[in-house]
Amino acid sequence: MADEHLRMIEALLFAASEPLAVEEIAARLPAGLPVDAYLARLEEDYRSRGVNLVRTGERYMFRTAPDLAFLLRREVEEPRKLSRAAVETLAIIAYHQPVTRAEIEEIRGVGLSKGTLDVLMAAGWVRICGRKRTPGRPLTYGTTDDFLAHFGLPSLDDLPGIDELKATGMLDGIDDLFAEAGAGMNADGETSVSTEDEDDATGS
Repeated sequence: MADEHLRMIEALLFAASEPLAVEEIAARLPAGLPVDAYLARLEEDYRSRGVNLVRTGERYMFRTAPDLAFLLRREVEEPRKLSRAAVETLAIIAYHQPVTRAEIEEIRGVGLSKGTLDVLMAAGWVRICGRKRTPGRPLTYGTTDDFLAHFGLPSLDDLPGIDELKATGMLDGIDDLFAEAGAGMNADGETSVSTEDEDDATGS
């Protein structure tokens, strides 16, 4: 494994303004390089460093090591908190995607204002997945790679189970929603979502 190629990939990732897919990295390097192997090497090299190479979805990025995140926090400025409705909506989308607005409202038991979805989409955490092949062809929503990156998840398979979320207090006040929606979710917090009758976002 040539150190020069390793340095090239390291430089690409360092300079990138957003996470890079393997294909994007490979397109800028000599043909035939085992990019996956180089990325695995970099992940190992940076595992104990102040920054780590992390995978979010199918993309890679450098990020401050979790145990050093406190060094970058601003003491005088608190981050804007999501409303209860937004937190509930984001959690439902994460565990039940792709999901329609009506399905979100059914799980929550109350109507959903358009502003709630707008906030989550503006944050880059939620996207339109497509349209469901049902009367009215409603839009369906899912999470993004930015959602995975923000919450430090390599993939949706790494979403914590409901019991884990309750233990951390992240579901305080909204766990009843998941109890009601439990028919589609197992004890580990995994949801069985059918993607049949689903058009992607580019479908007509």
